[in-house]
Amino acid sequence: MTEPGAADEDSVQAVQAVRPAGRFRIYVGAAAGVGKTVAMLDEGWRRHERGTDVVIGFVETHGRPKTAEQIRDLEIVPRKEVRYRGATFSEMDLDAVLRRHPEVALVDELAHTNVPGSGPHEKRWEDVLELLEAGIAVISTVNIQHLESLADAVEVINGAPIAERVPDWVVRRADQLELIDSSADQLRRRMLHGNIYPAEKVPAALNGFFRTENLVALRELALRFIADETEEELLRFLEGHRPPGVWDTTERILVAATAAPGSDAVVRRAARMAQRAKGELLVLHVRDQEHEGPEARRAIDALHRLADDVGGGWIEVDGDDPATTVVRVAAAHQVTQIVVGATQRSRWDELTRGSVVRKVLRAAAAHGIDVHVIARREVPGPQVDKSRAIGAGEGEERS
Repeated sequence: MTEPGAADEDSVQAVQAVRPAGRFRIYVGAAAGVGKTVAMLDEGWRRHERGTDVVIGFVETHGRPKTAEQIRDLEIVPRKEVRYRGATFSEMDLDAVLRRHPEVALVDELAHTNVPGSGPHEKRWEDVLELLEAGIAVISTVNIQHLESLADAVEVINGAPIAERVPDWVVRRADQLELIDSSADQLRRRMLHGNIYPAEKVPAALNGFFRTENLVALRELALRFIADETEEELLRFLEGHRPPGVWDTTERILVAATAAPGSDAVVRRAARMAQRAKGELLVLHVRDQEHEGPEARRAIDALHRLADDVGGGWIEVDGDDPATTVVRVAAAHQVTQIVVGATQRSRWDELTRGSVVRKVLRAAAAHGIDVHVIARREVPGPQVDKSRAIGAGEGEERS
């Protein structure tokens, strides 16, 4: 039976565990038309309804009536009109937004390049950073092709240059990233119905940027980017809360690297396992300062280079008990699978000193981590004529 007041206490703790909305939120999409601006305006409206002081610093409806309807009665800070090369452009008036100093500003199209003379910054993301520094929360939008690390890949996919780019660190600075997803078929239907571009631009768009294969590739880039960010967020959360076990959200494979012959084959085997599982590879070496000589050090350095070559992360730590250290590091990094090489110790060594592999198996089981024991395979070297290798007068090798 629950004691009086216990349920109320649990409710208070649950409410306190909910994080605030954060000062910087970005809606990410694979392409125009997925609904990023609508989501931004809808979020701004919900906060406005809860009593938050929200203004529109800049919103681009692209002439879409359904997008314009989402503005409702949100306050709009008037834009700045700028003459440039004989034409008039309207840009966000950064100074006006700073003077108004709302709690939250909605600023569309994070990667936009400002018209020269419209303000102190070349890029809109720089305007956003100034708003954040002034204590104003910002909700913004960006398409995946504008991220600096992905722009080159999108250029290859699309066959056209990506001029407007935003540094990855700006996007990663956001407190919250939310993917606004849409299938390629759905986006093309929206295009065909005139919900993205005017009718006269639809045929060219469907045969150009909005080709099915383009949209599928862009969607995959967006999903992978958000998945990576979500994984990092999960690891930060788990590190802070230190749960008792491993959360099997994605495969992380750790291989124990030693100076023993054949360890390079074990690392390569683990790398193939990680690739097939679409998982992360970590290579761990537990140092033995007392017994690790120059030759062993050269072997370990070679394994470090191999880890880099196969795309794995390298970890090197000191530890008196290799088995315990391997499992401890694996648990700390939320590893789901440990790979070790089969022991080369004699039966006597295992009886007197204990089997490292068996210790790893027992310790890993307590954390719910799978263990793979891989045979060490040495690359065969040139055959040696043993009869000639024996010194004179020592006689022939006996069977």
